Amino acid sequence: MNHWLMKSEPSTFSVDALAGRPNKTTVWDGVRNFQVRNMLRDQFKKGDEAFFYHSSCEVPGIVGIVRVVKAGYPDPTDHSKDSAGNPTWYVVDVKLVRKLRRVITLDELRVHQSGRLSELLILRRGNRLSVTPVAQSDWDFILSLE
Repeated sequence: MNHWLMKSEPSTFSVDALAGRPNKTTVWDGVRNFQVRNMLRDQFKKGDEAFFYHSSCEVPGIVGIVRVVKAGYPDPTDHSKDSAGNPTWYVVDVKLVRKLRRVITLDELRVHQSGRLSELLILRRGNRLSVTPVAQSDWDFILSLE
């Protein structure tokens, strides 16, 4: 199983919005970055888990855990194709496993940046990707902070 961190602005789509969806499931769409597209298409597998992260808000941080229930497939809202006629953008379906008992804030994660979370990509200067991989050791440590 792989682990990920998936960012969403809560004003666009929040963990509470996901909790309110039928079966607490939704398509994770809107990705328009080729590096992230490649991860969704090639690396995301059914059963993978991800931290749901609220970004660009008053208190950014990890707010929940989702599970991939459908691996990467062409984005049904995207009608563009590459030069060979292949889909350009991909999506995955995720289901809310649970909301965290509390928000694990970006500031709290940064406290551990030079130690236990030194490899966590979201903490790297200049990283703006909406989806990033999370190492098992980082996953376990972050959950211990809850």
